[in-house]
Amino acid sequence: MKAIEVTNLHKAFGETRAVIGVNFTVEQGEIFSLLGPNGAGKTTTISMLSCLLRPDDGDALILGHSLRKDPMGVKSVLGVVPQEIALYDDLSASENLTFWGKMYGLRGAALKARVNEVLEIIGLTDRARDRIKKYSGGMKRRVNIGVALLHKPKIIYMDEPTVGIDPQSRRSILDSVLALKSEGTTVLYTTHYMEEAQELSDHIAIMDHGKLIAAGTHNELVRIVGEADRITLSLNAESARLIEAWKRTRGVQQVDAEDGNLTLLVDDSNQVLPRLFEAAAASDVRITSVDIQEPDLEVVFLHLTGRALRD
Repeated sequence: MKAIEVTNLHKAFGETRAVIGVNFTVEQGEIFSLLGPNGAGKTTTISMLSCLLRPDDGDALILGHSLRKDPMGVKSVLGVVPQEIALYDDLSASENLTFWGKMYGLRGAALKARVNEVLEIIGLTDRARDRIKKYSGGMKRRVNIGVALLHKPKIIYMDEPTVGIDPQSRRSILDSVLALKSEGTTVLYTTHYMEEAQELSDHIAIMDHGKLIAAGTHNELVRIVGEADRITLSLNAESARLIEAWKRTRGVQQVDAEDGNLTLLVDDSNQVLPRLFEAAAASDVRITSVDIQEPDLEVVFLHLTGRALRD
């Protein structure tokens, strides 16, 4: 049995089509990432798979439980880490975990033992009695994750769990995701950070404007762009007059303007760079910096959408 089987999910809010015909499958025990910019439809997809939103069309099976026909069955096998912090500021970490544990049906000694186990997992045993309002953003995120772990779910959804936190807390959260996989837990993870998806994921689905535009392993996705390099260049003058010249340059696949720079996908940077400098000189424009990157998920997104992942 697959952990998650998503079939033709659709969701609209008025005239806005947030999710359009999304399909994907997640194997048991793997980390599957939904990667895309803000507004891509990742959170709406997670909300439907959590039974918080009802799909306009389509369905999904979560360990065999249908979103439409058996939402209680779906909820029974899930732990959900929402994008927003869902904790009570005036309660301590221990009290928050105890409260949510009771909501999951835990009681007595079993509840107390599990709260202590979770505090150990998230690395907050020494701060267990401190009120949440005194915690940093990263610590709050870790307690948010702890809540989802209380009932030992077979599948955990994590919706952008590292947004707005310090590097140390981010590293702790990524390590906890990898630890969940080592214990056999299935993780559905959403992010707009390419490096997180690359590090964590067995499979990655790229979303944009409500659609799933590509899916596969990291290596499978990178092969979409072949051996193309990405070159980002800064200029000392307005770039508009160079764009058309560079588009016509042999070996250039794509030219994209972003944040005052130009980003190009090229066949071979060693061969193409001299041609770019020649075209710039002919336009009386000086190239002030050059950054060359080999194919990665950022290049894949640029290739598929014509813009950078963080636009």
